[in-house]
Amino acid sequence: MNSLYLAFGIAVVFLIAYQTYGKFLARKIFKLNPDAVCPSRDLQDNIDFVPTQKSILFGHHFTSIAGTGPIVGPAIAIIWGWVPAVIWVIFGSIFIGAVHDFGSMVVSMRNQGRSIGDIAYDVINKRVRTLFLIIIFFELWIVVAIFGVVIAVVFDMFPQAVIPVWLEIPIALWLGHMIYKKGLPHLPLSIGALIVMYITVLIGAYVPIEMPALFGLSPIALWVILLLIYAYIASTLPVQILLQPRDYINSHQLFVALVLLALGVLFAHPVMVAPTTDFSPEGAPPIWPMIFVIMACGAISGFHSLVSSGTSSKQCDAESSSLSIGYGGMLMEAMLAIFVIIACGAGFALGMTKDGQTFTGLAAFSQHYSSWGAAAGLGSKISAFVVGSANMIERIGIPYQIALTIMGVFVVSFAATTLDTATRLQRYIVNELSIVCRVPTLGKRHPATFIAVLTALFLAFYNGSGKGALKLWPLFGSVNQLLAGLALLVVTAYLAHKKIPARYTMIPMAFMLFVTGWAMIINIETFYTESNWLLFSIGILVFVLEIWMVAESILVLQRVYSKKSESGTNLHF
Repeated sequence: MNSLYLAFGIAVVFLIAYQTYGKFLARKIFKLNPDAVCPSRDLQDNIDFVPTQKSILFGHHFTSIAGTGPIVGPAIAIIWGWVPAVIWVIFGSIFIGAVHDFGSMVVSMRNQGRSIGDIAYDVINKRVRTLFLIIIFFELWIVVAIFGVVIAVVFDMFPQAVIPVWLEIPIALWLGHMIYKKGLPHLPLSIGALIVMYITVLIGAYVPIEMPALFGLSPIALWVILLLIYAYIASTLPVQILLQPRDYINSHQLFVALVLLALGVLFAHPVMVAPTTDFSPEGAPPIWPMIFVIMACGAISGFHSLVSSGTSSKQCDAESSSLSIGYGGMLMEAMLAIFVIIACGAGFALGMTKDGQTFTGLAAFSQHYSSWGAAAGLGSKISAFVVGSANMIERIGIPYQIALTIMGVFVVSFAATTLDTATRLQRYIVNELSIVCRVPTLGKRHPATFIAVLTALFLAFYNGSGKGALKLWPLFGSVNQLLAGLALLVVTAYLAHKKIPARYTMIPMAFMLFVTGWAMIINIETFYTESNWLLFSIGILVFVLEIWMVAESILVLQRVYSKKSESGTNLHF
Protein backbone atom coordinates (compact mmCIF):
# COMPACT_ATOMS: atom_id res chain seq x y z
CA MET A 1 0.00 0.00 0.00
CA ASN A 2 1.17 3.55 -0.75
CA SER A 3 2.15 5.20 2.54
CA LEU A 4 0.82 8.59 1.39
CA TYR A 5 -2.77 7.35 1.21
CA LEU A 6 -2.36 5.59 4.55
CA ALA A 7 -1.11 8.68 6.40
CA PHE A 8 -3.65 11.06 4.86
CA GLY A 9 -6.61 8.75 5.46
CA ILE A 10 -5.77 8.14 9.11
CA ALA A 11 -5.21 11.86 9.76
CA VAL A 12 -8.74 12.53 8.48
CA VAL A 13 -10.12 9.78 10.73
CA PHE A 14 -8.48 11.37 13.79
CA LEU A 15 -9.84 14.82 12.94
CA ILE A 16 -13.35 13.41 12.62
CA ALA A 17 -12.96 11.49 15.90
CA TYR A 18 -11.93 14.64 17.77
CA GLN A 19 -14.82 16.68 16.38
CA THR A 20 -17.40 13.97 17.10
CA TYR A 21 -16.56 11.50 19.84
CA GLY A 22 -14.19 13.79 21.71
CA LYS A 23 -16.65 16.67 21.86
CA PHE A 24 -19.48 14.27 22.75
CA LEU A 25 -17.51 13.11 25.80
CA ALA A 26 -16.74 16.72 26.73
CA ARG A 27 -20.41 17.82 26.56
CA LYS A 28 -22.42 14.78 27.63
CA ILE A 29 -20.16 12.70 29.86
CA PHE A 30 -17.60 14.92 31.57
CA LYS A 31 -19.75 18.07 31.12
CA LEU A 32 -16.86 20.51 31.04
CA ASN A 33 -17.51 23.84 32.71
CA PRO A 34 -15.30 26.64 31.31
CA ASP A 35 -16.09 28.79 34.35
CA ALA A 36 -15.01 26.25 36.97
CA VAL A 37 -12.06 27.28 39.17
CA CYS A 38 -9.18 24.93 38.43
CA PRO A 39 -6.48 23.77 40.88
CA SER A 40 -3.88 25.79 38.95
CA ARG A 41 -5.60 28.95 40.21
CA ASP A 42 -7.14 27.76 43.46
CA LEU A 43 -3.87 26.22 44.73
CA GLN A 44 -1.42 28.37 42.76
CA ASP A 45 2.11 28.20 44.24
CA ASN A 46 4.16 29.03 41.11
CA ILE A 47 6.13 25.80 41.53
CA ASP A 48 3.79 22.95 40.60
CA PHE A 49 0.40 24.70 40.43
CA VAL A 50 0.80 27.30 37.70
CA PRO A 51 -2.05 28.53 35.42
CA THR A 52 -0.76 27.94 31.89
CA GLN A 53 -2.01 28.90 28.46
CA LYS A 54 -3.53 26.00 26.56
CA SER A 55 -1.00 26.11 23.71
CA ILE A 56 1.96 25.99 26.11
CA LEU A 57 0.48 23.25 28.27
CA PHE A 58 -0.36 21.19 25.19
CA GLY A 59 3.36 21.20 24.37
CA HIS A 60 4.32 20.08 27.87
CA HIS A 61 1.62 17.43 28.02
CA PHE A 62 2.31 15.98 24.60
CA THR A 63 6.07 15.78 24.97
CA SER A 64 5.64 14.22 28.42
CA ILE A 65 3.27 11.45 27.31
CA ALA A 66 5.09 10.75 24.05
CA GLY A 67 8.71 10.13 24.98
CA THR A 68 9.96 7.13 23.03
CA GLY A 69 6.81 5.10 23.75
CA PRO A 70 5.06 5.68 20.40
CA ILE A 71 8.38 4.90 18.73
CA VAL A 72 9.53 1.74 20.50
CA GLY A 73 6.13 0.00 20.60
CA PRO A 74 5.11 0.37 16.93
CA ALA A 75 8.69 -0.27 15.82
CA ILE A 76 8.53 -3.78 17.27
CA ALA A 77 4.79 -4.52 16.82
CA ILE A 78 5.12 -4.12 13.04
CA ILE A 79 6.84 -7.52 13.03
CA TRP A 80 3.29 -8.97 13.20
CA GLY A 81 2.35 -6.92 10.12
CA TRP A 82 1.47 -3.29 9.61
CA VAL A 83 -2.29 -3.84 9.44
CA PRO A 84 -2.75 -5.11 13.03
CA ALA A 85 -0.50 -2.30 14.28
CA VAL A 86 -2.48 0.37 12.42
CA ILE A 87 -5.86 -1.01 13.52
CA TRP A 88 -4.84 -1.04 17.19
CA VAL A 89 -3.49 2.53 16.97
CA ILE A 90 -6.70 3.85 15.38
CA PHE A 91 -9.31 2.14 17.52
CA GLY A 92 -7.20 2.03 20.66
CA SER A 93 -6.45 5.75 20.64
CA ILE A 94 -9.96 6.98 19.74
CA PHE A 95 -12.06 4.79 22.03
CA ILE A 96 -9.65 3.84 24.82
CA GLY A 97 -6.44 5.86 25.03
CA ALA A 98 -7.84 9.34 24.46
CA VAL A 99 -10.78 8.61 26.80
CA HIS A 100 -8.31 7.40 29.44
CA ASP A 101 -6.10 10.51 29.21
CA PHE A 102 -9.02 12.93 29.04
CA GLY A 103 -10.92 11.29 31.90
CA SER A 104 -7.87 11.11 34.18
CA MET A 105 -7.19 14.80 33.66
CA VAL A 106 -10.78 15.95 34.28
CA VAL A 107 -11.22 13.82 37.42
CA SER A 108 -7.91 15.12 38.81
CA MET A 109 -8.82 18.75 38.08
CA ARG A 110 -12.03 18.26 40.06
CA ASN A 111 -10.06 16.81 43.00
CA GLN A 112 -7.39 19.44 43.76
CA GLY A 113 -5.00 18.13 41.11
CA ARG A 114 -4.40 14.88 43.01
CA SER A 115 -3.06 11.80 41.24
CA ILE A 116 -5.46 9.23 39.88
CA GLY A 117 -4.10 6.77 42.44
CA ASP A 118 -4.82 9.04 45.40
CA ILE A 119 -8.34 9.76 44.13
CA ALA A 120 -9.03 6.00 44.40
CA TYR A 121 -9.45 6.62 48.14
CA ASP A 122 -12.47 8.86 47.51
CA VAL A 123 -14.25 6.77 44.88
CA ILE A 124 -13.28 3.23 45.98
CA ASN A 125 -11.56 2.80 49.37
CA LYS A 126 -8.36 3.33 51.35
CA ARG A 127 -6.85 -0.10 50.63
CA VAL A 128 -7.24 0.29 46.88
CA ARG A 129 -5.58 3.71 47.04
CA THR A 130 -2.56 2.25 48.85
CA LEU A 131 -2.25 -0.66 46.41
CA PHE A 132 -2.67 1.69 43.46
CA LEU A 133 0.04 4.05 44.73
CA ILE A 134 2.43 1.10 45.18
CA ILE A 135 1.86 -0.01 41.58
CA ILE A 136 2.35 3.57 40.36
CA PHE A 137 5.59 3.85 42.34
CA PHE A 138 6.81 0.60 40.79
CA GLU A 139 5.94 1.80 37.28
CA LEU A 140 7.65 5.18 37.72
CA TRP A 141 10.66 3.49 39.31
CA ILE A 142 11.16 1.56 36.08
CA VAL A 143 10.33 4.55 33.84
CA VAL A 144 12.89 6.90 35.42
CA ALA A 145 15.65 4.29 35.25
CA ILE A 146 14.70 3.04 31.78
CA PHE A 147 14.48 6.46 30.15
CA GLY A 148 17.89 7.33 31.53
CA VAL A 149 19.13 4.25 29.67
CA VAL A 150 17.12 5.11 26.52
CA ILE A 151 18.70 8.55 26.24
CA ALA A 152 22.16 7.16 27.00
CA VAL A 153 21.75 4.53 24.27
CA VAL A 154 20.68 7.18 21.72
CA PHE A 155 23.62 9.39 22.68
CA ASP A 156 25.89 6.39 22.15
CA MET A 157 24.28 5.50 18.78
CA PHE A 158 23.85 9.06 17.51
CA PRO A 159 26.56 11.27 19.14
CA GLN A 160 25.44 14.05 16.77
CA ALA A 161 22.47 14.58 19.13
CA VAL A 162 24.57 15.43 22.21
CA ILE A 163 25.26 19.13 21.51
CA PRO A 164 21.69 20.08 20.43
CA VAL A 165 20.03 18.26 23.35
CA TRP A 166 22.20 19.78 26.09
CA LEU A 167 22.16 23.27 24.53
CA GLU A 168 18.36 23.13 24.53
CA ILE A 169 18.50 23.59 28.32
CA PRO A 170 20.00 27.15 28.33
CA ILE A 171 17.77 28.06 25.37
CA ALA A 172 14.70 26.95 27.35
CA LEU A 173 15.87 28.81 30.49
CA TRP A 174 16.21 31.97 28.41
CA LEU A 175 12.76 31.46 26.88
CA GLY A 176 11.15 30.94 30.29
CA HIS A 177 12.83 34.08 31.65
CA MET A 178 11.67 36.23 28.71
CA ILE A 179 8.08 34.98 28.91
CA TYR A 180 7.48 34.85 32.67
CA LYS A 181 9.86 37.53 33.94
CA LYS A 182 9.79 40.01 31.07
CA GLY A 183 6.18 39.35 30.02
CA LEU A 184 7.00 39.10 26.31
CA PRO A 185 4.76 37.19 23.86
CA HIS A 186 5.53 33.48 23.87
CA LEU A 187 4.86 32.51 20.24
CA PRO A 188 7.49 34.63 18.41
CA LEU A 189 10.03 33.99 21.16
CA SER A 190 9.47 30.22 21.04
CA ILE A 191 9.84 30.21 17.25
CA GLY A 192 13.10 32.13 17.63
CA ALA A 193 14.25 29.61 20.26
CA LEU A 194 13.40 26.78 17.88
CA ILE A 195 15.48 28.39 15.12
CA VAL A 196 18.45 28.70 17.47
CA MET A 197 17.99 25.07 18.44
CA TYR A 198 18.11 23.95 14.82
CA ILE A 199 21.33 25.89 14.40
CA THR A 200 22.72 23.69 17.18
CA VAL A 201 21.41 20.68 15.24
CA LEU A 202 23.54 21.74 12.26
CA ILE A 203 26.54 22.05 14.57
CA GLY A 204 25.86 18.68 16.16
CA ALA A 205 25.55 16.97 12.78
CA TYR A 206 29.20 17.73 12.05
CA VAL A 207 30.59 17.85 15.61
CA PRO A 208 29.52 14.60 17.29
CA ILE A 209 30.40 14.21 20.96
CA GLU A 210 31.28 10.72 22.14
CA MET A 211 31.43 9.97 25.86
CA PRO A 212 34.64 8.13 26.81
CA ALA A 213 34.79 5.34 29.38
CA LEU A 214 35.96 6.73 32.72
CA PHE A 215 36.53 5.41 36.26
CA GLY A 216 35.77 1.89 35.10
CA LEU A 217 32.30 2.95 33.89
CA SER A 218 31.02 2.55 30.34
CA PRO A 219 29.87 5.60 28.34
CA ILE A 220 26.24 4.56 28.80
CA ALA A 221 26.69 4.25 32.59
CA LEU A 222 28.23 7.74 32.75
CA TRP A 223 25.40 9.21 30.69
CA VAL A 224 22.85 7.59 33.03
CA ILE A 225 24.47 9.24 36.07
CA LEU A 226 24.54 12.68 34.40
CA LEU A 227 20.95 12.32 33.23
CA LEU A 228 19.63 11.40 36.68
CA ILE A 229 21.45 14.39 38.19
CA TYR A 230 19.77 16.55 35.53
CA ALA A 231 16.40 14.92 36.31
CA TYR A 232 16.77 15.82 40.00
CA ILE A 233 17.45 19.48 39.22
CA ALA A 234 14.82 19.81 36.49
CA SER A 235 12.05 18.16 38.49
CA THR A 236 12.56 20.36 41.56
CA LEU A 237 12.62 23.66 39.67
CA PRO A 238 9.34 25.57 39.25
CA VAL A 239 7.68 24.28 36.09
CA GLN A 240 7.74 27.66 34.34
CA ILE A 241 11.54 27.98 34.59
CA LEU A 242 12.60 24.94 32.55
CA LEU A 243 9.86 22.33 32.10
CA GLN A 244 7.25 24.44 30.32
CA PRO A 245 9.54 26.46 28.00
CA ARG A 246 11.59 23.43 27.02
CA ASP A 247 8.47 21.43 26.28
CA TYR A 248 7.04 24.35 24.34
CA ILE A 249 10.15 24.26 22.15
CA ASN A 250 9.75 20.48 21.86
CA SER A 251 6.13 20.84 20.79
CA HIS A 252 7.29 23.05 17.91
CA GLN A 253 10.01 20.50 17.21
CA LEU A 254 7.30 17.86 17.03
CA PHE A 255 5.36 19.81 14.41
CA VAL A 256 8.54 20.35 12.41
CA ALA A 257 9.32 16.62 12.58
CA LEU A 258 5.76 15.68 11.61
CA VAL A 259 5.85 18.14 8.70
CA LEU A 260 9.19 16.76 7.55
CA LEU A 261 7.87 13.22 7.80
CA ALA A 262 4.68 14.20 5.97
CA LEU A 263 6.72 15.86 3.22
CA GLY A 264 8.97 12.82 3.08
CA VAL A 265 5.91 10.61 2.61
CA LEU A 266 4.55 13.04 0.00
CA PHE A 267 7.75 13.19 -2.06
CA ALA A 268 9.02 9.65 -1.54
CA HIS A 269 5.58 8.00 -1.01
CA PRO A 270 7.34 4.69 -0.30
CA VAL A 271 5.30 1.52 -0.52
CA MET A 272 4.70 -0.49 2.65
CA VAL A 273 7.00 -3.47 2.18
CA ALA A 274 6.29 -4.85 5.63
CA PRO A 275 3.84 -7.76 5.48
CA THR A 276 0.18 -6.87 5.98
CA THR A 277 -0.03 -9.65 8.58
CA ASP A 278 2.41 -12.17 9.98
CA PHE A 279 0.96 -13.87 13.04
CA SER A 280 3.89 -16.22 13.63
CA PRO A 281 7.27 -14.50 13.15
CA GLU A 282 10.25 -16.51 14.36
CA GLY A 283 10.61 -16.47 18.14
CA ALA A 284 7.77 -14.00 18.71
CA PRO A 285 5.16 -14.32 21.46
CA PRO A 286 1.49 -14.70 20.40
CA ILE A 287 0.09 -11.55 18.81
CA TRP A 288 -3.03 -11.81 20.97
CA PRO A 289 -2.84 -10.40 23.59
CA MET A 290 0.79 -9.24 23.43
CA ILE A 291 0.26 -6.55 20.78
CA PHE A 292 -1.97 -4.67 23.25
CA VAL A 293 0.81 -4.70 25.83
CA ILE A 294 3.90 -4.23 23.65
CA MET A 295 2.40 -1.37 21.62
CA ALA A 296 1.18 0.85 24.45
CA CYS A 297 1.90 4.50 23.69
CA GLY A 298 0.18 5.42 20.45
CA ALA A 299 -2.93 3.50 21.48
CA ILE A 300 -3.20 3.65 25.29
CA SER A 301 -0.62 3.91 28.07
CA GLY A 302 -1.10 3.94 31.82
CA PHE A 303 1.78 6.39 32.15
CA HIS A 304 -0.44 8.99 30.47
CA SER A 305 -2.86 8.92 33.41
CA LEU A 306 0.03 9.92 35.67
CA VAL A 307 0.90 12.90 33.47
CA SER A 308 -2.74 13.91 33.03
CA SER A 309 -3.47 13.72 36.76
CA GLY A 310 0.02 14.61 37.94
CA THR A 311 1.44 17.64 36.14
CA SER A 312 -1.09 18.71 33.47
CA SER A 313 -4.06 18.93 35.86
CA LYS A 314 -2.02 21.24 38.09
CA GLN A 315 -1.33 23.63 35.21
CA CYS A 316 -4.54 23.58 33.15
CA ASP A 317 -6.13 27.04 33.13
CA ALA A 318 -9.72 25.91 32.42
CA GLU A 319 -11.76 22.73 32.22
CA SER A 320 -12.56 23.50 28.59
CA SER A 321 -8.83 23.29 27.75
CA SER A 322 -8.67 19.64 28.87
CA LEU A 323 -10.40 18.41 25.69
CA SER A 324 -7.64 19.51 23.32
CA ILE A 325 -4.87 18.69 25.81
CA GLY A 326 -6.13 15.30 27.02
CA TYR A 327 -8.14 13.88 24.13
CA GLY A 328 -6.40 15.82 21.34
CA GLY A 329 -2.92 15.15 22.74
CA MET A 330 -3.53 11.41 22.62
CA LEU A 331 -4.71 11.54 19.00
CA MET A 332 -1.61 13.55 18.10
CA GLU A 333 0.54 10.85 19.67
CA ALA A 334 -1.39 8.22 17.72
CA MET A 335 -0.56 10.09 14.50
CA LEU A 336 3.10 10.01 15.48
CA ALA A 337 2.77 6.24 15.98
CA ILE A 338 1.36 5.96 12.44
CA PHE A 339 4.40 7.79 11.07
CA VAL A 340 6.62 5.41 13.03
CA ILE A 341 4.86 2.44 11.41
CA ILE A 342 5.37 4.05 7.98
CA ALA A 343 9.04 4.84 8.72
CA CYS A 344 9.72 1.24 9.78
CA GLY A 345 7.50 -0.46 7.21
CA ALA A 346 8.28 1.73 4.19
CA GLY A 347 10.96 4.37 4.85
CA PHE A 348 13.40 1.82 6.23
CA ALA A 349 13.13 -0.05 2.93
CA LEU A 350 14.59 2.94 1.06
CA GLY A 351 17.98 1.83 2.30
CA MET A 352 19.72 0.32 5.33
CA THR A 353 23.30 -0.80 5.83
CA LYS A 354 24.26 -3.93 7.72
CA ASP A 355 27.73 -5.47 7.94
CA GLY A 356 28.93 -3.13 5.19
CA GLN A 357 26.20 -4.18 2.77
CA THR A 358 23.26 -1.97 1.72
CA PHE A 359 19.78 -3.44 1.46
CA THR A 360 16.63 -1.93 -0.02
CA GLY A 361 12.98 -2.90 -0.40
CA LEU A 362 11.68 -6.04 1.24
CA ALA A 363 15.26 -7.24 1.71
CA ALA A 364 15.96 -4.31 4.05
CA PHE A 365 12.87 -4.98 6.14
CA SER A 366 13.57 -8.71 6.25
CA GLN A 367 17.15 -8.14 7.38
CA HIS A 368 16.03 -6.04 10.34
CA TYR A 369 12.90 -8.01 11.19
CA SER A 370 14.12 -11.50 10.34
CA SER A 371 13.11 -12.71 13.80
CA TRP A 372 11.88 -11.47 17.16
CA GLY A 373 15.41 -11.62 18.50
CA ALA A 374 16.84 -9.62 15.59
CA ALA A 375 14.34 -6.80 16.13
CA ALA A 376 14.66 -6.81 19.92
CA GLY A 377 16.62 -4.29 21.97
CA LEU A 378 16.22 -0.56 22.40
CA GLY A 379 18.89 0.28 19.87
CA SER A 380 17.33 -1.87 17.16
CA LYS A 381 13.85 -0.38 17.63
CA ILE A 382 15.01 3.23 17.75
CA SER A 383 17.38 2.86 14.79
CA ALA A 384 14.59 1.44 12.60
CA PHE A 385 12.57 4.61 13.14
CA VAL A 386 15.46 7.09 12.93
CA VAL A 387 17.00 5.56 9.80
CA GLY A 388 13.62 5.08 8.10
CA SER A 389 12.62 8.68 8.85
CA ALA A 390 15.98 10.04 7.69
CA ASN A 391 15.60 8.10 4.43
CA MET A 392 12.27 9.81 3.71
CA ILE A 393 13.40 13.27 4.81
CA GLU A 394 16.46 13.00 2.57
CA ARG A 395 14.08 12.77 -0.40
CA ILE A 396 13.00 16.39 0.14
CA GLY A 397 16.57 17.67 -0.23
CA ILE A 398 17.86 17.65 3.35
CA PRO A 399 21.27 15.95 3.60
CA TYR A 400 21.06 12.51 5.18
CA GLN A 401 23.48 13.35 8.01
CA ILE A 402 21.39 16.36 9.04
CA ALA A 403 18.16 14.39 8.71
CA LEU A 404 19.64 11.69 10.93
CA THR A 405 20.59 14.28 13.55
CA ILE A 406 17.16 15.95 13.44
CA MET A 407 15.43 12.66 14.19
CA GLY A 408 17.99 11.64 16.81
CA VAL A 409 17.49 14.95 18.63
CA PHE A 410 13.74 14.51 18.27
CA VAL A 411 13.86 11.12 20.03
CA VAL A 412 16.16 12.29 22.83
CA SER A 413 14.24 15.52 23.44
CA PHE A 414 11.01 13.63 23.99
CA ALA A 415 12.71 10.99 26.13
CA ALA A 416 14.30 13.73 28.28
CA THR A 417 10.90 15.31 28.85
CA THR A 418 9.51 11.96 29.97
CA LEU A 419 12.53 11.44 32.25
CA ASP A 420 12.16 14.60 34.30
CA THR A 421 8.35 14.55 34.18
CA ALA A 422 8.43 10.98 35.53
CA THR A 423 10.84 12.08 38.26
CA ARG A 424 8.50 14.93 39.22
CA LEU A 425 5.54 12.52 39.19
CA GLN A 426 7.45 10.10 41.41
CA ARG A 427 7.96 12.97 43.84
CA TYR A 428 4.20 13.46 43.98
CA ILE A 429 3.65 9.74 44.56
CA VAL A 430 6.27 9.64 47.33
CA ASN A 431 4.47 12.60 48.90
CA GLU A 432 1.12 10.80 48.78
CA LEU A 433 2.65 7.59 50.14
CA SER A 434 4.32 9.56 52.94
CA ILE A 435 0.90 10.78 54.00
CA VAL A 436 -0.47 7.22 53.94
CA CYS A 437 2.53 6.01 55.99
CA ARG A 438 2.33 9.07 58.30
CA VAL A 439 5.89 10.30 57.63
CA PRO A 440 5.11 13.62 55.89
CA THR A 441 8.73 14.84 56.14
CA LEU A 442 9.71 12.40 53.39
CA GLY A 443 7.06 13.91 51.12
CA LYS A 444 8.66 17.35 50.94
CA ARG A 445 10.05 18.46 47.60
CA HIS A 446 13.75 17.59 48.00
CA PRO A 447 13.52 14.45 50.18
CA ALA A 448 10.84 13.00 47.86
CA THR A 449 12.88 13.81 44.75
CA PHE A 450 15.98 12.34 46.35
CA ILE A 451 14.09 9.09 46.96
CA ALA A 452 12.83 9.09 43.35
CA VAL A 453 16.31 9.56 41.87
CA LEU A 454 18.20 7.36 44.33
CA THR A 455 15.89 4.37 43.82
CA ALA A 456 16.21 4.77 40.02
CA LEU A 457 20.00 4.99 40.35
CA PHE A 458 20.00 1.81 42.44
CA LEU A 459 17.93 -0.01 39.83
CA ALA A 460 20.19 1.19 37.02
CA PHE A 461 23.41 0.14 38.79
CA TYR A 462 22.42 -2.88 40.85
CA ASN A 463 24.42 -4.99 38.38
CA GLY A 464 27.09 -2.32 37.87
CA SER A 465 26.31 -1.62 34.21
CA GLY A 466 23.89 1.30 34.33
CA LYS A 467 21.44 -0.88 32.38
CA GLY A 468 19.99 -2.73 35.36
CA ALA A 469 16.49 -1.44 34.67
CA LEU A 470 16.45 -3.47 31.46
CA LYS A 471 16.12 -6.58 33.65
CA LEU A 472 12.60 -5.42 34.58
CA TRP A 473 11.71 -4.22 31.07
CA PRO A 474 9.80 -7.43 30.18
CA LEU A 475 7.37 -6.55 32.98
CA PHE A 476 7.00 -2.89 32.11
CA GLY A 477 4.47 -3.31 29.30
CA SER A 478 2.12 -5.40 31.43
CA VAL A 479 2.41 -3.11 34.47
CA ASN A 480 1.93 -0.03 32.30
CA GLN A 481 -1.23 -1.37 30.70
CA LEU A 482 -2.50 -2.64 34.05
CA LEU A 483 -2.14 0.92 35.28
CA ALA A 484 -4.21 2.11 32.30
CA GLY A 485 -7.00 -0.33 33.19
CA LEU A 486 -6.93 0.74 36.83
CA ALA A 487 -7.02 4.43 35.90
CA LEU A 488 -10.12 3.75 33.79
CA LEU A 489 -11.52 1.89 36.80
CA VAL A 490 -11.15 5.01 38.97
CA VAL A 491 -12.71 7.22 36.27
CA THR A 492 -15.60 4.73 35.96
CA ALA A 493 -16.14 4.77 39.73
CA TYR A 494 -16.13 8.57 39.67
CA LEU A 495 -18.80 8.66 36.94
CA ALA A 496 -20.87 6.06 38.81
CA HIS A 497 -20.83 8.17 41.98
CA LYS A 498 -21.88 11.19 39.92
CA LYS A 499 -24.73 9.18 38.32
CA ILE A 500 -23.28 9.73 34.86
CA PRO A 501 -23.38 7.00 32.14
CA ALA A 502 -20.20 4.99 32.70
CA ARG A 503 -20.17 2.59 29.74
CA TYR A 504 -17.80 4.83 27.77
CA THR A 505 -15.05 4.14 30.32
CA MET A 506 -16.31 0.81 31.72
CA ILE A 507 -16.02 -1.11 28.43
CA PRO A 508 -12.43 0.11 27.74
CA MET A 509 -11.60 -0.63 31.40
CA ALA A 510 -12.86 -4.22 31.15
CA PHE A 511 -10.98 -4.76 27.88
CA MET A 512 -7.68 -3.43 29.24
CA LEU A 513 -7.87 -5.39 32.48
CA PHE A 514 -8.70 -8.58 30.55
CA VAL A 515 -5.90 -8.36 27.96
CA THR A 516 -3.39 -7.20 30.59
CA GLY A 517 -4.24 -10.08 32.90
CA TRP A 518 -3.99 -12.50 29.96
CA ALA A 519 -0.58 -11.07 28.96
CA MET A 520 0.62 -11.19 32.57
CA ILE A 521 -0.24 -14.89 32.79
CA ILE A 522 1.74 -15.57 29.59
CA ASN A 523 4.71 -13.61 30.97
CA ILE A 524 4.59 -15.44 34.30
CA GLU A 525 4.58 -18.79 32.49
CA THR A 526 7.58 -17.66 30.42
CA PHE A 527 9.49 -16.48 33.49
CA TYR A 528 8.80 -19.80 35.21
CA THR A 529 9.95 -21.81 32.19
CA GLU A 530 13.15 -19.74 31.97
CA SER A 531 13.70 -19.98 35.77
CA ASN A 532 13.75 -16.19 35.95
CA TRP A 533 12.67 -16.11 39.57
CA LEU A 534 13.04 -12.33 40.02
CA LEU A 535 10.56 -11.51 37.26
CA PHE A 536 8.41 -14.50 38.17
CA SER A 537 8.05 -13.28 41.78
CA ILE A 538 7.35 -9.67 40.82
CA GLY A 539 4.88 -10.79 38.14
CA ILE A 540 2.96 -12.94 40.64
CA LEU A 541 2.90 -10.06 43.13
CA VAL A 542 1.59 -7.55 40.58
CA PHE A 543 -1.02 -10.02 39.32
CA VAL A 544 -2.29 -10.65 42.86
CA LEU A 545 -2.49 -6.89 43.50
CA GLU A 546 -4.49 -6.49 40.29
CA ILE A 547 -7.01 -9.17 41.28
CA TRP A 548 -7.30 -7.70 44.78
CA MET A 549 -7.92 -4.15 43.54
CA VAL A 550 -10.40 -5.19 40.87
CA ALA A 551 -12.34 -7.38 43.32
CA GLU A 552 -12.67 -4.57 45.87
CA SER A 553 -13.61 -2.08 43.16
CA ILE A 554 -16.35 -4.34 41.78
CA LEU A 555 -17.88 -4.60 45.25
CA VAL A 556 -17.89 -0.81 45.55
CA LEU A 557 -19.45 -0.36 42.10
CA GLN A 558 -22.11 -2.93 42.95
CA ARG A 559 -23.01 -0.99 46.09
CA VAL A 560 -23.13 2.29 44.17
CA TYR A 561 -25.44 0.91 41.50
CA SER A 562 -27.57 -0.94 44.06
CA LYS A 563 -28.25 2.35 45.86
CA LYS A 564 -29.11 4.02 42.56
CA SER A 565 -31.47 1.16 41.69
CA GLU A 566 -33.21 1.36 45.07
CA SER A 567 -33.66 5.12 44.70
CA GLY A 568 -35.27 4.65 41.28
CA THR A 569 -32.40 6.12 39.28
CA ASN A 570 -31.85 4.56 35.87
CA LEU A 571 -28.66 2.56 35.60
CA HIS A 572 -26.22 3.37 32.81
CA PHE A 573 -23.67 0.77 31.70
